[in-house]
Amino acid sequence: MSTLLATRMRGLRASEIREILKLTRRPEVISFAGGLPASELFPVERMMTISSEVLAREGRQVLQYSPTEGDASLREAIAARMARRFGVHLGPDEILVTSGSQQGLDLTGKLLLDEGDAVLCESPTYLGAIQAFEAYRPRFRDVPTDDEGMVLSALERRLSDQPAAKLVYVVPDFQNPSGRCWSLERRVALLRLAGRFGVTVVEDCPYGELRFRGPELPALKSLDREGLVVYLGTFSKVLCPGLRVGWLAASRALLEKYVLAKQGADLHTSSLTQRLIAAYLQRFDLDEDIRRIREVYRQRCDVMLRTMDEEFPPGIRYTRPDGGLFLWVELPETLNARDLLVKCLARDVAFVPGGSFFPNGGHENTLRLNFSAMPPERIREGVRRLSEVLRETLGRPAGRPLREALAPTA
Repeated sequence: MSTLLATRMRGLRASEIREILKLTRRPEVISFAGGLPASELFPVERMMTISSEVLAREGRQVLQYSPTEGDASLREAIAARMARRFGVHLGPDEILVTSGSQQGLDLTGKLLLDEGDAVLCESPTYLGAIQAFEAYRPRFRDVPTDDEGMVLSALERRLSDQPAAKLVYVVPDFQNPSGRCWSLERRVALLRLAGRFGVTVVEDCPYGELRFRGPELPALKSLDREGLVVYLGTFSKVLCPGLRVGWLAASRALLEKYVLAKQGADLHTSSLTQRLIAAYLQRFDLDEDIRRIREVYRQRCDVMLRTMDEEFPPGIRYTRPDGGLFLWVELPETLNARDLLVKCLARDVAFVPGGSFFPNGGHENTLRLNFSAMPPERIREGVRRLSEVLRETLGRPAGRPLREALAPTA
């Protein structure tokens, strides 16, 4: 069979997260592995109401094919929301509705990457982006990061050394996997470098509205004066992921090419789910929903951090996010998180080893924890089980960990 496959398929691998999630489906497992929103916050009854109304009012239309660009009313609503929430002022004709933001990543690879082109990304970076881009056989060049984002001096060196660099991929708001958020200064400096080197910036923003501490920061796209930024958004983390509706915002000239690529991929995103979201935005207050989500996630993050502070042995460092779904743990270099996971699964607790988030390998002493999907009592118990395994493996008693910020990761 392998001889029949296209060359680009030879390097593709299964998602480690998906494989781990298969092992965590037993109800007794406390899983910090997935990037799942809290399903108990999904607006099920409202969606039932909206579904009945939409199908009764326009059933024949929403069950029919629709434009590749997306439902006009939804694109207008997205444009208005981006202006209000993110300071990004675009027309509906600069927005393409996608089947989740993951499709936006795949279309970006299809449009912008030739084999051997360089993709510059944070270190660590989102595993789904690695998977989407690697089908087009680029070279990944990861850039060291700290608590304010990419280290810009390192990014400048990478850009100078990589004449084939096609794009810089970043998750500036509560990054998956680290939970870090870029400072305003780093955002401005990134766009200056992108303009100087003429490289596209792909801003992946699934978590930007999930800030539960600190001041809001502008989207990179709102600072873009040269049409360099491709913005990816989604309703998966603030409404519900099962609808599979996201969007992509780019300059008109580039968006035309995205439309052609999407036509070849799936013709259009589901007509029905687009209209359901458009009707939901007209009928209900999504901002109020998000305020409730933020408060739940703040509480769960605080519980996880407090329990880690109390239970983790010394010498383990971790981020303290102000939003999003994740935090990042750095273990002593003598530990391998994959080995640790095997021991933890035996005690019915799961996480994602961090090595998967580095496209060029290494960093096996890291791991990602999700705090959004488990209630507080399960978070406390899961962290205690993880801590027991850590103490046994390290031979150390419980104690407060090192509290300094994580060092840049190369």
